[in-house]
Amino acid sequence: MTTSTSMRLSPEGILELLNEVQDPEIPVISVVELGVVRKVEIEADQIIVTMTPTYSGCPAMRVMEQDVVAKLLEHGMTNVRIQTVLSPPWTTDWLSDEAREKLRKYGIAPPGKVPKAHLDPFRKKSEIVACPLCESTDTKLTSEFGSTACKAFYHCNACSQPFEQFKCI
Repeated sequence: MTTSTSMRLSPEGILELLNEVQDPEIPVISVVELGVVRKVEIEADQIIVTMTPTYSGCPAMRVMEQDVVAKLLEHGMTNVRIQTVLSPPWTTDWLSDEAREKLRKYGIAPPGKVPKAHLDPFRKKSEIVACPLCESTDTKLTSEFGSTACKAFYHCNACSQPFEQFKCI
C-alpha cells in the first residue's frame, strides 16, 4: 500500500471499492451486498478485510478472498490481509434489500428473513417461496440442492418455470 493511497482511503472508501467485487457464483451481487465482507480496518500500513463464509465449506470463498485482494492491488494497496471469522455465523439476514431485489431480477428467488423463534436451526427457510419470474406463490420444492449448496430448485405451478431459491440460513 502506498502512503498516498492510505491517506486518501478510509475503511468506508475501501468498502466502496469492494462493492465492485462480484460473488463468483451469483454475479449480480457483490461480496459486500452478500454480507460476506464484515469489516475493513486500516492498521499502520496494512488493510485488514474481515470476511465470513456463507457456509463453512463454501467453494467460492477462496475465490472471493482472491478477488478482494486483487481489487485492492488494482488500486495500489499491496499490504492486505484477509481475516476469516466464523462467529457469528453468516446468515441470509445479512443480505441487503437491494441484493434481494437483484437476485429476484436475475431469476433467483431471494431468501426470506430467518424466523427468530425457529425451533430447528438447521432447517431455516422461508415458508412461502415466490417465483422470481411471475411472483406467484404457487411453487413447489423439487430439490433441496440447486446449482450450488446455497440454492434449492423449485418449480412454479403458475408459469410452469423452474427456478432456484437462495436458501434461507
